[in-house]
Amino acid sequence: MVALVPETLPKHVAVIMDGNGRWAKARGLPRTMGHKSGVDAARRTVQAARELGIKYLTLFGFSNENWSRPEGEIGDLMGLLRLYLRSEAADLHKNGVRLRVIGRRDRLAEDIVRMIAETEKLTADNTVLNLTIALDYGGRQDIVQAIRALVESGKPVTEENFANCLMTAELPEPDLLVRTSGEQRISNFLLWQCAYTEFVFTDLLWPDFGREQLEDAVRVFAQRQRRFGGVEPTQAETSRSGG
Repeated sequence: MVALVPETLPKHVAVIMDGNGRWAKARGLPRTMGHKSGVDAARRTVQAARELGIKYLTLFGFSNENWSRPEGEIGDLMGLLRLYLRSEAADLHKNGVRLRVIGRRDRLAEDIVRMIAETEKLTADNTVLNLTIALDYGGRQDIVQAIRALVESGKPVTEENFANCLMTAELPEPDLLVRTSGEQRISNFLLWQCAYTEFVFTDLLWPDFGREQLEDAVRVFAQRQRRFGGVEPTQAETSRSGG
């Protein structure tokens, strides 16, 4: 079994939290209960990432496309978001977790926007774990707004300047992306940022995710050979470099 040591840890883990509805349906429960259990899974995952020494964790909480869901379900999701922000802000701060939220805010309720801003301000100087939650976020939207910002800035069109206009400008690119529920796609999440990200897909539904599953994904990552478009070094090259 691969040891979870700092040298093998991904610096930045992104997660598509999928399967809340199917988890609830399989148990004869309303979808709301699936989302509530999904919040519990997010709490466990944040704690596990902090304890493992992962520095950046980004969770896909609500996409642009999720607004097409039934009004009642959206209301339940927003209620859970309010509850999370109220109940977790103090603990995040106490545990050295910095919260950022990326995505549009103009379609969120005013009280939610206010709570997000207050929590971001409260935790702004924390450095143990950088937690980013994507709300009303879409990768294509992120790219389009970055293009507009870059054009307006008058700066040369370079990859670096473009990346600095993305909503994730302050974050390193994800090393590892985990998606639960058996689906094998990234669903408009961090499209530019995932150019060289390693993907791990699991059949587990999100409400059942926790420390053990995060560790399993990190172990899979540790065994990957990341070449970033290059070639795997030969044995001789590895020996000469002291590897």
